[in-house]
Amino acid sequence: MNSAQHLVYDVTSYLDEHPGGDDVVLASTGKDATDDFEDAGHSKSAKELMQNFCIGELDTSSPIIPELEISSKKETTDYSQKLMDLTKQYWAVPVAVVGISVVVGFLYLRRK
Repeated sequence: MNSAQHLVYDVTSYLDEHPGGDDVVLASTGKDATDDFEDAGHSKSAKELMQNFCIGELDTSSPIIPELEISSKKETTDYSQKLMDLTKQYWAVPVAVVGISVVVGFLYLRRK
């Protein structure tokens, strides 16, 4: 959690003890949680307890890196979709191969 003073907190060891449950804390992971912390109406003792979890200051001089778009999942979906389309379009080819194989196998076994 970050506070208005650009402080960074590691509350991992406190997750199990948090009165609101760990889900509340985890929802604020990796972002400025000042508003979330203040909106919860924490007591003075809770604010004092936070000092124990401060691990440093946030470097505000670094540029913000935009989130990267994950395209590999989309490409996989596109490939899968193309494969499904081809399968629907050319369904006769695998059926013919299987059919011919069955006939050849039957004729082979019949000659023995």
